Amino acid sequence: VPVNSCILMTTREEALSYPKGEISLVFCHDCGFVYNAKFDEKLIEYSGRYEETQGYSGTFNVFHRRLAEDLIERHDLHGKKVLEIGCGKGEFLTLLCDLGDNRGIGFDPSYVAERSRAGSSDRTTFVTDFYSKRYSDHSADFLCCKMTLEHIPLVADFVSTVRVAVGDRETIVFFQVPEASIILEDCHFWDIYYEHCSYFDRGSLARLFADCGFRVLRTWVDYDDQYLMIEALPVARAERLDRGALRASMEESQNAMRRFATAVPARIGHWSEVVAARSAAGKNVVLWGSGSKAVAFLTTLGIDTQIQHVVDINPHRPGMYMPGTGQLIVGPEFLESDPPDTVIIMNPVYRPEISTQLATMGLTPEILAL
Repeated sequence: VPVNSCILMTTREEALSYPKGEISLVFCHDCGFVYNAKFDEKLIEYSGRYEETQGYSGTFNVFHRRLAEDLIERHDLHGKKVLEIGCGKGEFLTLLCDLGDNRGIGFDPSYVAERSRAGSSDRTTFVTDFYSKRYSDHSADFLCCKMTLEHIPLVADFVSTVRVAVGDRETIVFFQVPEASIILEDCHFWDIYYEHCSYFDRGSLARLFADCGFRVLRTWVDYDDQYLMIEALPVARAERLDRGALRASMEESQNAMRRFATAVPARIGHWSEVVAARSAAGKNVVLWGSGSKAVAFLTTLGIDTQIQHVVDINPHRPGMYMPGTGQLIVGPEFLESDPPDTVIIMNPVYRPEISTQLATMGLTPEILAL
């Protein structure tokens, strides 16, 4: 598969010839951690042309604001210092600082200053670099890390680095990752891609933080159960989690992995047939959403000419090409001149938003959601 799903490809030739890597998912019977044993971080690029933001979706922005308001209220984040690891284009850090009158610093090599939506630059500082031990002198009252830990191969080393940086302060630590249980239980092969080398369910995520010197305050899921969240506090001594709960969690994880391995070929076959049947009938099939899910969907199914275009509302994506398979990315307005017969939505959480947009354009295609 392509080693990057969110890098902007300016030509079809570049997209088709982009470097590829292997995925071999492995389950750890000691802790329930799932990871790609073939992952090579030297193949990964995180830079200004890494286009990961979901901030152009009204649906996502409602969730983002609700999450920020919840964290601010529950942890009294007013006039505090906030640190975000893997801040992307800075949208969430800006929300935390603007809504709570906080000061913030964010770390991300893909941050682009010209793209910043920070309405209060005096409150926020951004460092275009990976967070590491060299930045451990930056203290904070609240540390967050959203949709980043799954990109890191040595997760215990990374969380231990965070623990050392927090020190003796009672800093609340908040992490968000994709929820692996739903990926495995429902055979979401489109949620497995090269950049995501590490996969967590509630049990394995709680074990990780407990082993690295944190007291787990709570874990929960949100965004149609797609995102797994954890809050923790540093402790002087590692606290053991409930052994009975750990065993039950481990058994659930093992069973989910076995079911995934058994059932995923049929899931892949189903979607191959869906696309092939409509293509054979001369239907114009498009995908909506050109991010990582679409790259995984297209490359897993080996689709090239059966789907010509992928739609995205992010204005920085149209005119670019899909890594690995080469489809042209277009904006929604393109569909008015080339109406689709079938639209396959890459994330069902966006179905109401996308359906409304299609109806506004006077389009009535068949709508399918992964």
